[in-house]
Amino acid sequence: MAPRRVERVAEAIKEAVSLIIQRDVKDPRIGFLTVTGVELSGDLRYAKIFISVYGGRKEKLKSLKGLQSATRFIRGEIGRKVKLRYTPEIVFKWDESIEKGAHINDLLHQISE
Repeated sequence: MAPRRVERVAEAIKEAVSLIIQRDVKDPRIGFLTVTGVELSGDLRYAKIFISVYGGRKEKLKSLKGLQSATRFIRGEIGRKVKLRYTPEIVFKWDESIEKGAHINDLLHQISE
């Protein structure tokens, strides 16, 4: 599969999942979260959806459990919104890059003082 197509499909899935979670998923466990990226396999069959959740570890775990219970619904909605031959299997993962960046920023700030 052409790498450019994989990138375009990953971006389309990212936008679709963001809208689905924001508008359609009604699970109260899902807190304030952001879809930060989608890593798609070359054959478009598997997708890792990276999320960043605002809050502590407890809120993150609750949101992840809520997303895992809504995975089947979200996958079905992706199939309706993104026209593909096969709707990819999806897995939600934490994106810790924002937290790591904030931690590095704090360390740099402490060093400069």
